[in-house]
Amino acid sequence: MRTFGHNTIDAVPNIDFYRQTAAPFGEKLTRPSLSELHDELDKEPFEEGLANGEEPSAAEEAAALAAKEAAGGAVKFGWIKGVLVRCMLNIWGVMLFIRMSWIVGQAGIGLTIGIILMATVVTTITGLSTSAIATNGFVRGGGAYYLISRSLGPEFGGSIGLIFAFANAVAVAMYVVGFAETVVEMLNDVDALMIDKLNDIRIVGTLTVILLLGISVAGMEWEAKAQIVLLVILLGAIANYFVGAFMTSEAKEPKGFFGYHTAILVENFGPDFRDEETFFSVFAIFFPAATGILAGANISGDLTDPQSAIPKGTLLAILITGITYVAVAVSAGSCLVRDATGDHNDTVSDTVNCTDAACTLGYDFSICKEGGCQYGLMNDFQAMSLVSAFGPLITAGIFSATLSSALASLVSAPKVFQALCKDNIYPGLGVFAKGYGKNNEPLRGYMLTFCIGLAFILIAELNIIAPIISNFFLASYALINFSVFHSSLASSPGWRPSFKYYNMWVSLVGAILCCVVMFVINWWAALVTLLIVLALYIYVSYKKPDVNWGSSTQALIYNQALTHCLNLTGVEDHIKNFRPQCLVLAGYPSSRPALVQLVHSFTKNVSLMVCGHIRTELSQDHARCQRWLNKKRIKAFYAPVFAENIRHGAQLLLQAVGLGRLKPNTLVMGFKNNWSKGNMRDVEIYINTIHDAFDLQFGVVILRLEEGLDISHIQGQGPPVFIFLYIGFTQTQMKSPLNPNDQRLLENSLLFKKKQGKGTIDVWWLFDDGGLTLLIPYLLTNRSKWGDCRIRVFIGGKINRIDHDRRAMATLLSRFRIDFSDINVLGDINTKPKKHNKVCFKKLIEPFRLKEDDMEQEAAERIKALESWRITDNELELYKAKSNRQIRLNELLKEHSSSAKLIVMSMPLARKGTVSSALYMCWLETLSKDLPPLLLVRGNHQSVLTFYS
Repeated sequence: MRTFGHNTIDAVPNIDFYRQTAAPFGEKLTRPSLSELHDELDKEPFEEGLANGEEPSAAEEAAALAAKEAAGGAVKFGWIKGVLVRCMLNIWGVMLFIRMSWIVGQAGIGLTIGIILMATVVTTITGLSTSAIATNGFVRGGGAYYLISRSLGPEFGGSIGLIFAFANAVAVAMYVVGFAETVVEMLNDVDALMIDKLNDIRIVGTLTVILLLGISVAGMEWEAKAQIVLLVILLGAIANYFVGAFMTSEAKEPKGFFGYHTAILVENFGPDFRDEETFFSVFAIFFPAATGILAGANISGDLTDPQSAIPKGTLLAILITGITYVAVAVSAGSCLVRDATGDHNDTVSDTVNCTDAACTLGYDFSICKEGGCQYGLMNDFQAMSLVSAFGPLITAGIFSATLSSALASLVSAPKVFQALCKDNIYPGLGVFAKGYGKNNEPLRGYMLTFCIGLAFILIAELNIIAPIISNFFLASYALINFSVFHSSLASSPGWRPSFKYYNMWVSLVGAILCCVVMFVINWWAALVTLLIVLALYIYVSYKKPDVNWGSSTQALIYNQALTHCLNLTGVEDHIKNFRPQCLVLAGYPSSRPALVQLVHSFTKNVSLMVCGHIRTELSQDHARCQRWLNKKRIKAFYAPVFAENIRHGAQLLLQAVGLGRLKPNTLVMGFKNNWSKGNMRDVEIYINTIHDAFDLQFGVVILRLEEGLDISHIQGQGPPVFIFLYIGFTQTQMKSPLNPNDQRLLENSLLFKKKQGKGTIDVWWLFDDGGLTLLIPYLLTNRSKWGDCRIRVFIGGKINRIDHDRRAMATLLSRFRIDFSDINVLGDINTKPKKHNKVCFKKLIEPFRLKEDDMEQEAAERIKALESWRITDNELELYKAKSNRQIRLNELLKEHSSSAKLIVMSMPLARKGTVSSALYMCWLETLSKDLPPLLLVRGNHQSVLTFYS
């Protein structure tokens, strides 16, 4: 084959090389293989094999007992005092005494039990999930936030932690308003209102929350003592109610209490929704009563053994309180009628028209159907006081239930918020992370919670406040359940909860139930909650906090990546999916930023990039180098290898780097500047590395900048210290002034980091290597940094066929759907180079010639054996034409492309074993000198472009 008028088997670009075997419009041609061009003799291919090392042994599980706090005297609680008591007090809240009777009146006994069971199912599943997470390692302070963030990562944890802390702060308002309602009712009974009911609730609520703040600020020990006292009062009040249910009194009958009667139970079993209430609106009012299940987990940092305490205390509290709520619902529905006048004179006078249960007991309350009655389940929020044996004890129970729940929420919110702030997920909130005293009390968090609670207390309407926090708590529960499902699905070896009574699918059902209930309670509030969570998630994802908690998200990403990698291995490569997967021999990535940035420009989000580093001594800089890449937002992997020399290390990297189809197919190197002044053995290693890449069917790309690439010597502190690089520092920032050469080198190291202005990328596609020489500039022009550059194509040709060759190349490029601004056919490529350039080439090769004609044959052979890189006279004569071509091409490059932003050129090949390393290096030097940034590219002669769909 004649190319550029010379006999060579290296083919020029041709459309027929890219046809499929059964192409209908032309005959498929086969370009010369890389082996035909590169090898002197056909050789057996390298055998592919796996590393022969032993499997890493399983890491032994550390006992990992967390050290106790150094500060002496810190108060720690067991499972009863720390979890069980807190959860029961929080669940037995305001709903038990002043809303339970109303719920029974609206929904009836049957549906009320259904409401309680629905809430209990959600909380039980969440309790099981909480137990699983809490027993999967040491639990620190932060409660729900800590559990979610360490399971699902900072994105979910940070978003839910903020709204969970806010929900607890609002819950303080809910419980305090419940307390204030009771106090105001008592004031109203004795006609001692200060202003009116609504404003009195606000006044009493404000004074109450100030008192609770004082107890909380006094410390956890005082708060715990107060909880015990409140629990005793609460248990007494509950017992008082059940005793009173058996103690009937004629004085109480006009108010609707008749003791246990079947007729009342039957009448109250079904629903009687009024005032536009529905099953789900009533459920929304009740559900906050079940939100106390995390009261113990929220102070996880103050528990002696959170792993044991949280499961036992939480689940037992759910069981006890669930039974209590059902018992109160059945009891109230069996002994209280829905409506009563409170008038002793409303006895039965017409047995025909009176059909209610009260009629069978001698009272006619039918007038209540017109409205205006103040007693009965539907009308009297203090109905449980009426039933009880000693009314004031129920009032004390209401005070105890509301105040204990408010106190628990007032402690939980700052603790969760403090843990969130300590992790610095939201940098602006770090001021609230500071703790005070031996228990590290979050006093600033207490004040913030106080302010939020006070704002909602001023609303003074319990039925408005309750649905607001229901969605926040449900969102938290949903994520706790989803955390268990996600962790189980990820199958991470680190997911080993000691609590075994959970199931990933039950947890998923629990998460879905929570979401469904959110929309059932209030669809617009659910949407707002989800939008808030999503907005916070996006914010945290964008900020990328520097934390690594081994979340299940990481584990699942690993599983998915592994699965996809394995799936790819079962699929043959296709030309349409080819992408240059680059192994970049960059050393420390910060040492050659221009090389790294240019390769990243055409691999980012498209293909694999691995920064290979060949080291002659072991080091532990892997994590630091990878962090540098991440910090500079370079999407690449860092792969160091220990080897005796660069060639040996490159062989290891070429054969071992990668996983399945995610394996490099293109070797990228920097040009070896000042090679002629160094040790020629290094040159031989450099050239042999290129040969090895071709032997392994890799494409090769070499970048040359006239000033060079390596800036490691400028840093002045050795290669490992590179954190100052890449920010464009000036002489005044350096320890000593830079010389002009180093200043230019440093400036050019940032050449590809900045946006390239308008200009051209000149593609000198002289030989058909499969299309890699054309694909790389196309990928570059798709990037915003290179978007203003246009591709100019230069091809070799003959004087009498210039128009034909241009049309053929234009057709090929249009078939490839690659935009270009111009096609230049070089008809004078075979013109002899200028004489002074030939003289320069002769001077370049002179120190490396063997000059065997001037010595005896035996001496020449001995020198050649010791210094195989030397150029023989025979070799020089044999490749005289090729040498002249490199000189001529450099002249043409200077003539046509001296103003290009980047030159991409077909790299000349040299037969291994025939062309000496010195001569090949002289060709590369001569071809690429005194030019703008130049990429020498040679693919592996397999098609990487196709025009078929």
